[in-house]
Amino acid sequence: MGPGRADLLEGIRETGSIAAAGRRMDMSYKRAWTLVEELNATFDQPLVEVSRGGRAHGGARLSERGSEVLERYRRMQAASDMAIAADLDALAKNVATAASTDMSERK
Repeated sequence: MGPGRADLLEGIRETGSIAAAGRRMDMSYKRAWTLVEELNATFDQPLVEVSRGGRAHGGARLSERGSEVLERYRRMQAASDMAIAADLDALAKNVATAASTDMSERK
């Protein structure tokens, strides 16, 4: 599970379609389907439930397990972002300082 797969799950939740979720991410339908199949095979229960039947009758939705996994992943992502925020800020300041110094030395 990673940010791209989480984004795909969110897209499926919001659109009700694997194809539409993939299009939102500039991803081919085949790639989106492959990722869904991998996710479903990885967890103890499918994360995405699919109903076949064509444009008017088919669709996809997150299962209860899919919603749980997505919510847990987003919480972990937010906690990780908070934990590293100060270090990222410090690094960003160092990069900006180094870039400014390099530019002034070139003049």
